[in-house]
Amino acid sequence: MLALVTGASSGFGYSIAKELIRQNYKVIGAARRADKLEVIKNELGDNFCALPLDICDTSAQIADKLNRLPSEFAISQIDVLVNNAGLALGLEAAQHAKLDDWYTMVDTNIKGLMTVTSIILPYMVDKHSGLIINMGSIAGTYPYPGGNVYGATKAFVAQFSLNLRADLAGTGVRVCNIEPGLCGGTEFSEVRFKGDLEKVKTLYDNKNPILPEDIANTVAWVVSQPKHININRIELMPTSQSFSPLKVTESTKA
Repeated sequence: MLALVTGASSGFGYSIAKELIRQNYKVIGAARRADKLEVIKNELGDNFCALPLDICDTSAQIADKLNRLPSEFAISQIDVLVNNAGLALGLEAAQHAKLDDWYTMVDTNIKGLMTVTSIILPYMVDKHSGLIINMGSIAGTYPYPGGNVYGATKAFVAQFSLNLRADLAGTGVRVCNIEPGLCGGTEFSEVRFKGDLEKVKTLYDNKNPILPEDIANTVAWVVSQPKHININRIELMPTSQSFSPLKVTESTKA
């Protein structure tokens, strides 16, 4: 069995790749940071294939790199695609946010995910078998101040996953959207707050968040289900987190 995991150089992606290899999968680990992929390759061994790429590259560039992989990691043999690569940038209110940050989130969380899916999907349909796992977020369901475009990209992932299911009915290809809440032990918030470690510390201290190992275990469970079962979506939060209260503010005068 062969899996392709994007964003595999750290966090969720690394833990997912490690767990799938433990489950006797071969894993193509794709990420931008070639140096980190090589470290992981040395740790995980021959069942891990390091694939340096940026999912924001063109479809032709990504397909070319995939088609150059060794035969035991052939693109036509991919059984599981984990669209894990993604990011959030900033937590400012929309009127203060940077447009370039919005574009980067759209390019990565939406366009990058679509590109990789469009390349792999025809091979899965041809062999009447495959599983696509998209990494969404509760931000795609529950709005919160500062979530603006990041939440919108994850709402896209949720709807895209459902529409893929509709299109793929009868093909044998399954689709699952995993929607985590507050997660620690990754670079996610460090990237979001652009290296402001004090903000990161405030967010996670004493919160006991979901960890990458928890997400890897969730992915492994989805992968382990019989082929006649599709897990449409999984929403998970740490017990320290719950739903946002409805905020009521004083009315401004017309």
